[in-house]
Amino acid sequence: MPGNSRAEALKAEGNKFFKGGDYSAAIQKYTAATDIDPNVPAYWSNMAACYEKISQFDKMEEASRGCIKADKNFVKGYFRLATALKNLNDLEGCIKALESGLAVDSSNPDLKRMKKELTELQRGETVAAYLRKCDEQASNGDIAGAYKTLELASRLDAGNPDIERMMSKIKPKYDRMEAQRRAALSPDEVHKERGDDAYKNAQFEGAVDHYTKCIEGLKRRGEGQSDLAMKAHSNRAACYKQISNFDGVIEDCTAVLEVDPENVKALVRRAQAFEGVERYRFALQDIKTVLSMPRDKVGKANVDMCNMMQHRLNRTVQQLKAGNC
Repeated sequence: MPGNSRAEALKAEGNKFFKGGDYSAAIQKYTAATDIDPNVPAYWSNMAACYEKISQFDKMEEASRGCIKADKNFVKGYFRLATALKNLNDLEGCIKALESGLAVDSSNPDLKRMKKELTELQRGETVAAYLRKCDEQASNGDIAGAYKTLELASRLDAGNPDIERMMSKIKPKYDRMEAQRRAALSPDEVHKERGDDAYKNAQFEGAVDHYTKCIEGLKRRGEGQSDLAMKAHSNRAACYKQISNFDGVIEDCTAVLEVDPENVKALVRRAQAFEGVERYRFALQDIKTVLSMPRDKVGKANVDMCNMMQHRLNRTVQQLKAGNC
């Protein structure tokens, strides 16, 4: 709704100064209008537009936030804020502003266009950073690291000529190194890596077969609790989870936990498997063990997931107790 007549008159004066290119004078008028009535978003929006014209983007940000505070449904305020943050090189904040605006009006063409441009800009910057990192890794002789970095870049921008040019130099060196490395692997290590390859290709049953051969071979040599064996158990548990073989998940995770009782991944997977076979109290025990660990060891994603599981499992256990009364 328009402000009072004096504030509207100041806005009109500000508009005249804006059209005449006297942005400082226009800012004074819009500021005076907001002093009278700070709840009219147009005063703030026009002020932000003036600051944009004179490249005072920190002031533009303040005015834009004043616009949004005046009316959270005034979409132009989000566009103004995003423009200011983009020019202040706060790309993350800019995207958040655009997403907030799109939550108000999901079809707004200005917000959608800027978000698309910004996403492309971010992608380009990320790819450029990957290429710089790859060049540095290659210069330091870390060919495997350089190749992995290029793979990450390719996922973001397939067909990029700079990536392809660098890949043509790095990949032959990586392939030679990889062939030499694989030739030196033990039969058990070969099965473990073939299992990894099968898992990446979603061939879970084939992966289980390779991990099983790896584990059995290690056990025959008395290395059933080696690091390689623990990795194979952990990876086989991941495969079993994918094919809903919860008993298999529990068995493999237990094998890992016998050697490493605070293995977060094994505890979480086993808890999920216990829940899958309706052994809720055992699941709850594993979840409580995870939540008792230091947060930096567990990680935020696992903490959040375990908190949700704990709430769900507590509710289920209480319902079962009530049903048995």
